[in-house]
This record gives sequence, C-alpha cells and structure tokens, in this order.
Amino acid sequence: MAQIGCLGDIVFTVSSEQIETFNNMQWSGSARYSTHKRHNSNALTEFTGIDPDTMSFEMNLSIHLGVEPMTELVKIWTYERAGQSLPLIVGEKAYGKYRWCIEKHKIKMETYDAKGNLSGATVSVDLVEYLKA
Repeated sequence: MAQIGCLGDIVFTVSSEQIETFNNMQWSGSARYSTHKRHNSNALTEFTGIDPDTMSFEMNLSIHLGVEPMTELVKIWTYERAGQSLPLIVGEKAYGKYRWCIEKHKIKMETYDAKGNLSGATVSVDLVEYLKA
C-alpha cells in the first residue's frame, strides 16, 4: 500500500485494495490593500497585510475502491464542526506555514447500494490556512 499523503487522519492511499486520493487541488493566496480617497487628488493604495492561504480539492469516495464513504464524511464533518487544525501532507512535503482548517465541504452523493446506503460520493473540501498565534 502506498500512502501518498494525509489531512489529519484522512489518509490518501493507493493500493490494489484501496484508492482514496484527491483531484483538482488548488492552492490560493492573496494580499490585502486599502485605498485612501483624498480630496482633489489621486487615491493612495496601501498594502495592509496578507490573507490566509486557501486550498481546495475533491475526493472520490467509493465502496468499489475500498473506501467507506460515510466513515470518511464523518471525519470531515467532525473536523469542520470542531474547528480543528490539521496538517496537510502530500508526498514528503507539509503544505502551508502550519496547519489547515476545513472551512466548508460539498458532497455530491452519487451511488447507493441495494439497502439505500451511500456507496459512492464526490466531496469537495475547502481549507483555510491556520497559523500559530
């Protein structure tokens, strides 16, 4: 089994028995500026700081790929609702300056088994960077 990374205890793995990985990862950052309007003159722009970085990605969760979708979704809900900061590691690299919090998620429920249990879903996760005080 090849562990390719993790977000907290959500482990991204690829093996002959299980595939749980991410797609469409995007990392964004931005700076803050204020514009000071002046009477009868040009406005002045002032750099006021850096916003926290954001990261987003999708995960395909399927029982057919060896992943229990509801188990992984409960982890995401728990982390998000507790405001827990998590390390994000891909390969041997830890991303960000410290940790990440799950800001929001969106679940596309796609398939169900014969008993109505969720068997496949795509979840989009949005993270916001969490820095030490």
